Amino acid sequence: MSLHVESVGVGPPLVLLHGWALHSGLWQPLLPRLAQAHRLHLVDLPGHGYSPSVEPYTLDRIVALLDAQFAAEAGPLRVLGWSLGGLVAMRWAARHAARIGQLVLMCTSPRFVRASDWPDAMEAQTLSRFGDELRVAFRATLLRFLSLQVKDSEQGRASLALLRARLFERGEPSGATLQRALALLADTDLRAEIPALAQPALVIAGGRDMLAPAGAGRWLAQHLPQGRFALIDAAGHTPFLSHPKRIVELLDEFLAA
Repeated sequence: MSLHVESVGVGPPLVLLHGWALHSGLWQPLLPRLAQAHRLHLVDLPGHGYSPSVEPYTLDRIVALLDAQFAAEAGPLRVLGWSLGGLVAMRWAARHAARIGQLVLMCTSPRFVRASDWPDAMEAQTLSRFGDELRVAFRATLLRFLSLQVKDSEQGRASLALLRARLFERGEPSGATLQRALALLADTDLRAEIPALAQPALVIAGGRDMLAPAGAGRWLAQHLPQGRFALIDAAGHTPFLSHPKRIVELLDEFLAA
């Protein structure tokens, strides 16, 4: 099985991994600038966009597919993971350390569900409710999820309009796949793996992010051996839509190092 990957630009390889229920077409605002200095590989994760789903739907299975997909790529890969894509990127770096040269972790977390020792996360009931609502009102639930991503953020209305316009442009994702991916978000805790990730890593957080709060990003940057932290105060969960110029500046600075 192969994943759907679109490649554009010239330069060192940079793999972009999107979030839950979406697809790689969301990266469009960053492409004109990034493609001038990088060979961008835009991946549709399993069961999203144009990529078929996979069984079992686990981080290790997804990582195995990704690593096979890019086996012929010369040199270490740079990987940018946003939200769910960040979980995938972290596990990829843990399982295949020699393959991953640099990590960019955007609006993501090693654990998306709150716990007594992990306050900067969503309540478990929130994710569970999304799963229940998907079964009875699929499209309405996905649109509400998009609204949460941009709530209270600068340029939120424009970002939401773009998200809504692109949500189904590659077809309607499978409800069963989204349920499995939601369970993956709910059940994964990578905190124990983070101190072993030796790659240089840039953690980007949105100050108004309700899905992966900035505190989780700070924790990541502090516990990654070569982590650095960048906060975009006025951004929600999608800073690459609300603040694309700032994102490109941060990437240019970090990836040039």
